[in-house]
Amino acid sequence: MDWRVEDLVPHRAGMSWLSRIVQVDANTAVAEADIREGMFFVRDGRLGVWTGIEFMAQTVAAWAGHRAQREGRAVVLGMLVGSRQFQAQCQHFSVGQTLRIASQLELLADNGLGMFDCKISVDGAVVASARLSVFEPPDAAAFLELQKGQS
Repeated sequence: MDWRVEDLVPHRAGMSWLSRIVQVDANTAVAEADIREGMFFVRDGRLGVWTGIEFMAQTVAAWAGHRAQREGRAVVLGMLVGSRQFQAQCQHFSVGQTLRIASQLELLADNGLGMFDCKISVDGAVVASARLSVFEPPDAAAFLELQKGQS
């Protein structure tokens, strides 16, 4: 099957970091990202490994977008709540590398909270991993409006 990033992930323009969706099903998503000059945060041909959290989050967003489409719902914004156990085997990603990002659903609660185990590989070797906590409110627009009124 052919999944397009722009159909599953709500990020646009320079904030859309995934190049391809490789696989997505009820429990997993796998995406690839080509590191290239001009990407947000690339300096001197390198991208700090800490950006791996965002690559992981966008892969989770692809999973959520696929789920929404399967259920006949619109693809909506979700929120990264936090990360745990982030481990990196390198300091940076380099221009020209292709990252393979895999996310595995561990928990999905009825209130929209979820937990995913994520890994980034380069040339078959895992270079970063983390567990992400995410939140997809039932009505994202209403949730954001409520948050704005509380600040």
